[in-house]
Amino acid sequence: MAERILGKTLATVSLSVALASVTVKSSGCCSIPACRNSFLSCGFHLNSNIMSSSNGAKENSHNKARTSPYPGSKVQRSQVPNEKVGWFVEWQDYNPVEYTAVSVLAGPRWADPQISESNFFPKFNEKDGHVERKSQNGLYEIENGRPRNPAGRTGLIGRGLLGRWGPNHAADPIITRWKRDRSGNKITHPVSGKNILQFVAIKRKDCGEWAIPGGMVDPGEKISATLKREFGEEALNSLQKSSAEKRELEEQLHKLFSQEHLVIYKGYVDDPRNTDNAWMETEAVNYHDETDWQLAQGIDQ
Repeated sequence: MAERILGKTLATVSLSVALASVTVKSSGCCSIPACRNSFLSCGFHLNSNIMSSSNGAKENSHNKARTSPYPGSKVQRSQVPNEKVGWFVEWQDYNPVEYTAVSVLAGPRWADPQISESNFFPKFNEKDGHVERKSQNGLYEIENGRPRNPAGRTGLIGRGLLGRWGPNHAADPIITRWKRDRSGNKITHPVSGKNILQFVAIKRKDCGEWAIPGGMVDPGEKISATLKREFGEEALNSLQKSSAEKRELEEQLHKLFSQEHLVIYKGYVDDPRNTDNAWMETEAVNYHDETDWQLAQGIDQ
């Protein structure tokens, strides 16, 4: 599974785990900077435009899915101007490049066969055995036997690095707590006066960027199981802890993932691996650690 998705690859490399501090506010956002300190502070806002489900050319949406070169290759996409992203815009000269990575064509268990294979009959827009081919954004079009990206043109057909034709489902656990002082009192931001919310993030070794520890949903797997598994693989496994310490953290993790949670977002993701025929979708779920501090303390150390 590691080759199919960037999030899963993260679990196979050495990671540093940190708690990134964010100020809860209604607008404005910034990226999470790289920093030696485990605690980082910045304004944060979940901008739904970066995970657009629009079928047209929406401003600030569907941008990463048109970038070149395609990840892990030298393949250049056909250029798609903003005004021609949407499928409803007629473009007779549209000539996208076709590309599917060798690792996908090799036929690993997490990947579909090629559409042209005689024994492959995918059931798009529905549950296909253990494979979920329904989109979080509703029905998608099928053209020439291939599913069509609901967000629009990307300049590339095939699957690229993605295993499934159509939606490729992921899950992203967002583990949060309030930043507190040594006495347990909530700390407020010096400018906004609002409480500071912290979330667990992983720092990628390949590019130095911070990311949420998420990954792909396995066939037949429940989202809740994926969230717990991915967080354990990508975050806790990277800690320099003894076996006994990790077992204790796993117990705390089980308690945290057994409590009530909040679905932050589910749907299409503007991802650089997306193509006209395969795209990323995710369900981002918030688990808030309000009282049990042993898990957070274990990560901090």
